[in-house]
Amino acid sequence: MWYLCVFYHRLLDYRIPEFESLADLFGAFGDKRSSDFNTQDKVLQWRLPKHHHPDSPFHFVHLPYEDVARKIANRSILVKGIYELWGEGNDFEELEEAVKSYPDERKLPYLEYESTFKITVDSFGKVLSLQEQNERIQGLSYIPFKGRVNLKNPDHNFWLMETDENETNNGLPPVVKRRIFFGREIGVADRKLIPMYQLKTRNYLGPTAMDAEMAFLMANQAQAAPGKLVYDPFVGTGSILVSAAHFGAMTMGADIDIRVVRDGRGPDCNVWSNFKQYGLPMPIGLLRADNNLPPWRPGLKEVFDGIICDPPYGVRAGGRKSGGRKLLKGIVSPYTVPDDKRADHIPSTAAYTLVECVHDLLDLAARMLIMGGRLVFFYPVLREDGSVETHFPEHPCFKLVATSEQMLSSRYSRVLLTMVKTSLYTEELALAARIKHLEFRENHLKWLENGNLHSSVFSPADAESGDSKP
Repeated sequence: MWYLCVFYHRLLDYRIPEFESLADLFGAFGDKRSSDFNTQDKVLQWRLPKHHHPDSPFHFVHLPYEDVARKIANRSILVKGIYELWGEGNDFEELEEAVKSYPDERKLPYLEYESTFKITVDSFGKVLSLQEQNERIQGLSYIPFKGRVNLKNPDHNFWLMETDENETNNGLPPVVKRRIFFGREIGVADRKLIPMYQLKTRNYLGPTAMDAEMAFLMANQAQAAPGKLVYDPFVGTGSILVSAAHFGAMTMGADIDIRVVRDGRGPDCNVWSNFKQYGLPMPIGLLRADNNLPPWRPGLKEVFDGIICDPPYGVRAGGRKSGGRKLLKGIVSPYTVPDDKRADHIPSTAAYTLVECVHDLLDLAARMLIMGGRLVFFYPVLREDGSVETHFPEHPCFKLVATSEQMLSSRYSRVLLTMVKTSLYTEELALAARIKHLEFRENHLKWLENGNLHSSVFSPADAESGDSKP
């Protein structure tokens, strides 16, 4: 059945990928346990209303069940609401005709004497006064409502929504003609969790803590849910794991900086206290571990249902790996820390380039994710001379199912990559992945290998080109 989906007008590139990830989670594509789940084309049918721009918040989507639509709307961060459309038109006369022609067997169960209802008027691209809203509600008298009005806790919610007819809407997507929609609410988003989890009220923060809204989007992309185990190999202050735990997932994290995962800023201000602040289940473990030297014993594999992270790609923080310059160059030999000094010992580290970091991350995910498990991580994109670098990392064990770009400046953006594990990890695939990694490194810009993304982002373009202004 076709439903009207209304999105919040923000993070436009993230809207449909999040929706389709949740649709998969809630069974819109059938039984995920079937043997052919890797080959299914898990893409929903979408279409736009007449005269609407692709960036419009109004979309029609085809879903198999109303229950799936309700679950998606109630959990999504970017879906404002999903509605059973009773009618639409360019004006109120056309809307009335459409609503009257909608099948009675679909309308009458929600118009009975025993039920209560509420009508909400909403608009996009303009503001309607209270008087205008009341006039529009009075104009719906042709709908045979028999129940009582209940504004606080109605049995059924109905929405009348309209768009402005201006071609330029103050930076909003252009709408050639006015469009009016009327429908029954299936489900709406609960945006209260965004202010509840906002960073400014967080107990323990670091310079790279993930924004609450983005962390919840990442958790939705990874399909975090009760009974699943989610891992963040660059856990930091735990912002991403907090969002996964909110959705009921078990969590586990690691970081190379032992001071972050062990000490924080004291016994009442650390990663654990962030979970305690929101009454969430504690992580099953926080490790001091190096993504370049994973701590897992040989033979351990397919443990995690999802891996979600924001790798250190050198803009706000650079990556580090174990070793130190002298050890990596062979100037000193590997050493063992004496037992009496281990409690306060901070291991030496060296620079960790993005190319090496991404390769290690993909290898970790290929080994440790279950079949069908999801790897969700951010990847930087640098725009040179107006061009966009769009060659993303690959691995033969994974299928890239979604990319969502967020512009952070005129020259730099980050893309959220969502990958699904489709093949078991074998030594042959590990070798093929190594070859892909070498091709990936050779075909990329110098900033990726040399780790100077920070200077490329924050240096003036004129300075890079050699031009100077007086």
